[in-house]
Amino acid sequence: MSHAPQIRIPATYLRGGTSKGVFFRLDDLPEAARQPGPARDGLLLRVIGSPDPYEKQIDGMGGATSSTSKTVILSKSSRPGYDVDYLFGQVSIDKPFVDWSGNCGNLSAAVGPFAISSGLLDPARVPRNGVAVVRIWQANIGKTIIAHVPMTDGEVQETGEFELDGVTFPAAEVQLEFLDPAADEDGAGGSMFPTGHLVDALDVPGVGIFDVTMINAGIPTIFLKAADLGYSGTELQGAINSDPEALRRFELIRAHGALRMGLIEQLEQAATRQHTPKVAIVAPPAAYLSSSGKPVVAEDIDVLVRAMSMGKLHHAMMGTAAVAIGTAAAIPGTLVNLAAGGGKRGSVRFGHPSGTLRVGAEAVEQGGEWKVVKAVMSRSARVLMEGWVRVPGSV
Repeated sequence: MSHAPQIRIPATYLRGGTSKGVFFRLDDLPEAARQPGPARDGLLLRVIGSPDPYEKQIDGMGGATSSTSKTVILSKSSRPGYDVDYLFGQVSIDKPFVDWSGNCGNLSAAVGPFAISSGLLDPARVPRNGVAVVRIWQANIGKTIIAHVPMTDGEVQETGEFELDGVTFPAAEVQLEFLDPAADEDGAGGSMFPTGHLVDALDVPGVGIFDVTMINAGIPTIFLKAADLGYSGTELQGAINSDPEALRRFELIRAHGALRMGLIEQLEQAATRQHTPKVAIVAPPAAYLSSSGKPVVAEDIDVLVRAMSMGKLHHAMMGTAAVAIGTAAAIPGTLVNLAAGGGKRGSVRFGHPSGTLRVGAEAVEQGGEWKVVKAVMSRSARVLMEGWVRVPGSV
């Protein structure tokens, strides 16, 4: 019996923010995988090592967490005013699907550096020293990201002194601007609050009725008060991820919230749309020890936030969820804003399991509706490995 040999595909393994993933140029993919569909999904699943019933992804590049089971495809943009098109695929660990429904805010920090080093930008737009401005079209959700990438001697600067809680080593700072993050794909401006309310009562059969803020900014997110679920908001991963009943409740809340937000038409569809929406709990500031053992002082933060990603409590904070947090905090009356003390604010510093993060948001009220102009945060990115990934040719 003959077996197809392995094929190799140019790829780069990068860390972006508190995530890491395998990056591809679209033109480097096998021809069948250059278009959306089963061939592309099958390839990326095999690259990452999914589906894996052992949930370890030993036979692939994934790291068996939602933060490390990620893929990115970049191409030169044909859209006026943009440099690159950025497509993100969240690969399920134990199930055979890739979720294309949302963006990864953390890996967004690595898109600009990868685009520059891969020759996807016009060289005239890249300074030898200073800051390169990369105009990114986020193709999953039709939104604009502006990345400010430091350059030194004609190369992307990756080393530096910028520290990011959730990442062990310092690196160079990459500032990201998420423009009009609640806009529709055509840029016309979507509904930031899908139900038209800042706070809704969400009835989750078998779990309870909860006050929630459901917002579409950065990524669709459902915010609840931590106390309503019996939490303090200072929990680390072990407190929730080791509790199967807690995970079941969060998933039911997420599914019913997705239905209420109009993201799905039937409840069972939530099972194959795990990347969105996110679920997060909020609470007023309190002191705690982060997962690294570093103390977080209550006076240094405005609000506590813990967020679920792909069915588990995230070890830090997803970048897109940070946009949602910053936006919700800027709008008086949301649960995030109220937990942070109320009032209008232009930025918020929140505590997450790995430490703290500051995000700014410009929100304005127009005709009785809130709109966010942009959200801004800093991340870092670094190439971990570059070369080729190999997969069996039968894929």
